[in-house]
Amino acid sequence: MATPELVLETAQPQLSLRQKLAEIRLPWIPIAVLVVLIVCAAFAHWLAPHDPTSLNVIASKQAPFESRDHLLGTDVLGRDMLSRLIYGARTTVQISVTALALGAVIGTVIGLVSGYWGGWADAVLMRVTDAALGFPTILLALVVVVIMNPGPPAIILAVLLTVWARFARMIRGDVLTVKGYDFVTLARITGVKAPVILWRHIFPNVANTLMVITSLMVGQIILLEAALSFLGLGLSPGAPAWGIMVAEGQEVILDVWWLSLFPGVAITVVVLAFNFFGDWLRDYLDPKLRRAR
Repeated sequence: MATPELVLETAQPQLSLRQKLAEIRLPWIPIAVLVVLIVCAAFAHWLAPHDPTSLNVIASKQAPFESRDHLLGTDVLGRDMLSRLIYGARTTVQISVTALALGAVIGTVIGLVSGYWGGWADAVLMRVTDAALGFPTILLALVVVVIMNPGPPAIILAVLLTVWARFARMIRGDVLTVKGYDFVTLARITGVKAPVILWRHIFPNVANTLMVITSLMVGQIILLEAALSFLGLGLSPGAPAWGIMVAEGQEVILDVWWLSLFPGVAITVVVLAFNFFGDWLRDYLDPKLRRAR
């Protein structure tokens, strides 16, 4: 039989963990949505009840919950809506993560170099950044997709060209502040090379900004990918992508309303979840905002 002291000692860490979670105030609903999205993307092959591209004209236009085999109904060609939504999550995650990772790396490197060295390098890089920010996002994406063959590489390149500038601009602003700190000045005086200063001293201090921008940009990238697919300039017609599904249902939206409704709701929920999570992450990483809560 355990003594009272042992019971207290074993219960204390659990209580401390609860207190920490209560203080953090995690946004559980956005986290749950993001977990579902990631699970669907990673295990779409096992979760989808049917092949998302399999045609079955006999079972076409089945309403949601009308059949156990097709819980969310079927489209005009008899393809299972639930399966297409699950595989659409995989498409969204693959394109968004790849494009965002490349954009974050390129934009961060440009922001670090521009902010730290300044001078002509800063002037040239920031003018290019301003030009990228001033060019209409959807128009630039349309030009890239039209020049290349429609497909995931074209969408990734189009998204990459529209997001790197936002990372570069924000990171540069933080670098201008951090490079004036005493520990950076001391590192310069002692002869530490610039790449080492950027990696060991400056980058860790701008990592919080990078995380916040990344979480907030995911929603915009998902909307851009869906818009390109909706316009027919993204993936090939019939591919399991949320934007394509919305486009396929626009002509029959009055009769087969669920074709556009379900993917539209999926896009809205995922974008809102990323935005709310980004807002929470910004508040949590900012000491001033964290103390004010």
